[in-house]
Amino acid sequence: MTAGWVPDEYLEAAVRDVLTAAEPRVDTTVGFSALLLASAGAAGESDRLVSCWREVTERPSTTLTADPVHARAWAMLFAARGERPEWAAELTPLDLDTEERAHLAYLRRHDTVVPMGPLGDSPVGKIVSGLADKLGSAPRVDKVRAAAADAQRLARSGDPVDLGTWAELARARTLPEVPALAACRHLAPLLVAGADPLGLRDWAPRCAGDLIAALHQRYPRASRGDLVSEILRLRGADAPPGTSPNDLADAERRLGASLPGDYRDFLLTCDGLPADDVFPRLLSASELMPSDGGVVLISEPSEHGVIALTPLGDGWLTVELDPVLGTTTHRSFRALLTRHLRLLARSR
Repeated sequence: MTAGWVPDEYLEAAVRDVLTAAEPRVDTTVGFSALLLASAGAAGESDRLVSCWREVTERPSTTLTADPVHARAWAMLFAARGERPEWAAELTPLDLDTEERAHLAYLRRHDTVVPMGPLGDSPVGKIVSGLADKLGSAPRVDKVRAAAADAQRLARSGDPVDLGTWAELARARTLPEVPALAACRHLAPLLVAGADPLGLRDWAPRCAGDLIAALHQRYPRASRGDLVSEILRLRGADAPPGTSPNDLADAERRLGASLPGDYRDFLLTCDGLPADDVFPRLLSASELMPSDGGVVLISEPSEHGVIALTPLGDGWLTVELDPVLGTTTHRSFRALLTRHLRLLARSR
């Protein structure tokens, strides 16, 4: 990875974490990403991401606020917004005066020059710490937190605030310490209003969209209808009603085969899908007809190609035949929709 923090590289790693990492890592990644978006003036994208995470994982929002700095950051951002989103209803309200004092102490906290890292308070760690003291190594204030403290002091006094110094120092780290910035009571209103020190406003929808697509891919059974809803939301279109079980059964009799479960769920949720700039129209159940070799065409042929279900052993593959991009094979129909959602998010 490039030295310092690069948004696109971060997003690639975050998507990978959501898809493959252990559950606590998924929660950590989503929580940090949501704060990142909220601190860029993209509260709506942040709320979408957390709401999706709650829906598909069924874990409580308190999981995202186990760390006091994160809890404080959300509290300050909600206060600046003047409202708490629905997903935050179960979070315990904090006393902002108390949290402001605690956060100032955190920003001014001195760290040892010789970092403890994994040694912590172990005997070896204490020896290293004692050695640092004997060598005359004075504790130091973290530069990024100090820059946040300086900006907080100016904002509290009503003076003009420039977050450029903080942003420059924050970008030099592996991860920008956004929670510590958002937890500053007098800076949170600037962030909510769109101060956007890291320049993420245009990137925010893509970040939320990619992570939401990854959540849907990892937790498919928990979010059958949400994936289609998110696609239609990005398209600015309404969903057609789902087909009836009887019409779906008629379609399977015509085809002489049972359709894959995720595609059946799609038709029952949304009976086909209108075309968009890069995607052909998906057919309704009543339009499905058998083809040679058991292949089922599920889209209307167009300049964007055609989409088909192809039997493979006891299962099915979803195949896109695009005149420009060539042939793309997906392991499931849901994987096709997930890819489409990600492309839509990136095009915004």
